[in-house]
Formats: sequence, structure tokens, C-alpha cells
Amino acid sequence: MLSVFRSLFKYRHFVISSIRNELASRFARSTLGGLWMIINPLAQVAIYALILSNVLAARLPSINNKYGYALYLMAGLLAWNLFSEIISRCLTLFIEQGNLMKKMTFPRIALPTIVVGSCLLNNFLLFVSMFGVFLMLGHYPNLGMLWLIPLTLQVITLAVGIGLIVGVMNVFLRDIGQVVPIILQIWFWFTPIAYPENIIPEKYRHLLNANPMYPITKAYHNVLVYGAKPELGTLAIIAVLALVLMLLSLFLFRRANAEMVDAL
Repeated sequence: MLSVFRSLFKYRHFVISSIRNELASRFARSTLGGLWMIINPLAQVAIYALILSNVLAARLPSINNKYGYALYLMAGLLAWNLFSEIISRCLTLFIEQGNLMKKMTFPRIALPTIVVGSCLLNNFLLFVSMFGVFLMLGHYPNLGMLWLIPLTLQVITLAVGIGLIVGVMNVFLRDIGQVVPIILQIWFWFTPIAYPENIIPEKYRHLLNANPMYPITKAYHNVLVYGAKPELGTLAIIAVLALVLMLLSLFLFRRANAEMVDAL
């Protein structure tokens, strides 16, 4: 692990410049530029809120705000968008960067690091925009929002652990690239983001415990919407799972590094 951090530090300028160049090229000919990173998720929130708010708002407990459903939805999407974006980007990362991996000598771990940096910047901009929406809707910040820092690190760790594994597998078995987006769609609807968990029948509610994103999105809801402290016991279990997946993915990545270049 220390060698990974040393190599990343040595190539830190390459990582930073790559993130900057990626963002510049993505919006090079766009009039609104980086605003699209904010407009897309907020448009998604607006669509869900218009369609479902009247149905589900009454089922949200302890929210004294007529826009409670929109607040609940934005909080959950802040966690989910970071998680799904990292996995989706890592899924095709090595295939898209195959020529670069063949022609240049650099620590390959820099590639997922660039993805994380780019996704984290997107998530920060989304948070800033959502924060503004929260203020406009009369929902004001509190010191509990500082919990978002460790929660974001937990989302990144879990997403990178899964993303690197599926990204490496996708190099050798391209069907993985078709299956993972479907799984992410199912996973989204299996996570109480667009609906509150109390609409699930009690006899099936225990199934949520098999979903590692459930405690994380619940913590986002507690912090951002209810002003409550996250449930640290459950999050500690998810943190251990995320760390194990991260270590496993790094081991798999290092073992398959040379074979990936040949396969590409």
C-alpha cells in the first residue's frame, strides 16, 4: 500500500493535470460548460419531485417542510451519484485507456485516481448546488453536515473497491460491461433514495441489510435532512467491507496489470 501512495505522490502532477484536461475537454464546445454537471442531477430531482412528491411526501417522517420529498431525494442522490459514477467510469477505464497504457510508463493506479478526483469534483459541485437549493427551500445547514466528509470517503472506498474489480474483469470478459449498468439500475431502486424505507412492508425490510449502500444513504438522509447523527455501528461494518473490497481490488489490479496490457 505504501508503494502505491509513493508512486501516486511522485506522479501527482500527472494526475492533477489529467483531471484538469479531462474536465476541459469534456465541455470544450459547450456553452454552459461545467454547469451540465449540476443541471443533469438537479433535472433528475425535479422530475422525480414533480411525479412522486405528492404521493410520497406524506410518508416522510419528521420533515416539517412542504418540500421534504425533494430534500430527501437530493440527499440520497448526492451519495448515489458519486458511487455509481465511480463504478461506471472504472468499468470501462482500462479499455478506454488501453493505448495510453501500452505507450506510456506510469503507475497504472494513477488511472483510477484520476477518475476519483474527477468524480469527487463533480460531487462537490453538485453538493454546492444542492446546498443552494436547500437554502431556497428553507432548510438550513448545521454542524452535523461535517459528517459528510467521512461519509464521502466511505462511498469512494466502496465504489473504488467494486469499480476496480469489475473494471479489470471487463478487460477479459466484455459481457461485464453490459451487465454492470443493469445491476446499478436495479441497485438504485433497491436503495431507499426515490422512496422512504417505511413504504416497504415490514416483513421484507430486513432485505435492505444486504445492501451496503442502504446504511450510507440513510446516513446522508440523517445528516442532510433530519439533522441527526449517523448510525455509527452499521457504518463501521460497511467501512470494514469497503476496506476489504479496496484491498482485494488493489491486489487483483496489481496481479492482472501485465495481462491487461496484453489483452488490450
